[in-house]
Amino acid sequence: MPTILYRDHRLVAVHKPANLLVHRSMLDRHETRFAVQLVRDMTGRRVYPAHRLDRATSGLLVFAFDSEAAASLSTAFVNGHITKRYLAIVRGHTDTSGLIDHPIRRRDDEVGSTKANEPLQNAITHFRRLATTELPIAVDRYPSSRYSLLELAPETGRRHQLRRHLKHISHPIIGDTTWGKGKHNRMFAEHFGVRRLFLACTRLRIPHPDDQRLLTLDCPLETDFMRVITALGWQHALSDAPDS
Repeated sequence: MPTILYRDHRLVAVHKPANLLVHRSMLDRHETRFAVQLVRDMTGRRVYPAHRLDRATSGLLVFAFDSEAAASLSTAFVNGHITKRYLAIVRGHTDTSGLIDHPIRRRDDEVGSTKANEPLQNAITHFRRLATTELPIAVDRYPSSRYSLLELAPETGRRHQLRRHLKHISHPIIGDTTWGKGKHNRMFAEHFGVRRLFLACTRLRIPHPDDQRLLTLDCPLETDFMRVITALGWQHALSDAPDS
């Protein structure tokens, strides 16, 4: 169930749990619960999604209460006037920071295959490593396994951009069943008792539709995500991260 984090007369921001669709989709014709429907019921008002989160991704989701506010917010997202911050657990030890500039194509919603006739879209993601660990667990051919906690700041908002970009640099997100590594996904599920995509939108800075003043919205990690962060000894990395 979504949790309301912020609300005023023009918009509402909620914490979307993992594995909840934003709206009806051909991805799952049998699903009956959607964030749009649930937030409408919670607020008693019609809501317009200003952006999207993948079904498997948790975190901040913003809705407008009227079409004009929705258009203002959507334009800000499209034009890159929104600052976005995500947290992710990935395979391997990444560089301390970097920029991924890798154009991508859209994916077909139903089959997940690249549409070869579609043009490449520019896609840029900044990342910063917050913490690392090496577990004495053999997953691949090595006796231990390495992982990193990353802060991700996408400049663009392409479909599945973060998941595809992390795969591109050979550091796929744990729990990603499309672009990730099954062996590592299974190890996390078996060792930590958590089966999910370890990707969450934890901060948005958006221009308010009324006067374009900058509104900063923060979202905590879900309990299961935070349980793994704690098990890996990474709590300090979250508290020590600069307020960027």
